[in-house]
Amino acid sequence: STNLLLPHSGDAQGPDSCNHRGGLCRVGTCVSGEYPAQYCFEPIILCCKNLLPATTGS
Repeated sequence: STNLLLPHSGDAQGPDSCNHRGGLCRVGTCVSGEYPAQYCFEPIILCCKNLLPATTGS
């Protein structure tokens, strides 16, 4: 198998998948307080999510 940064099996990628999971597509790098969770469009556009969990529910 090839060594990819992200698994492609069973894990849809793209802006729709990113937004559905609470992420934002950003070009090049994520802003402070976010981390790249996946790609919106490889290899440049990242799907960034907040480092802290969302405060919905709890």
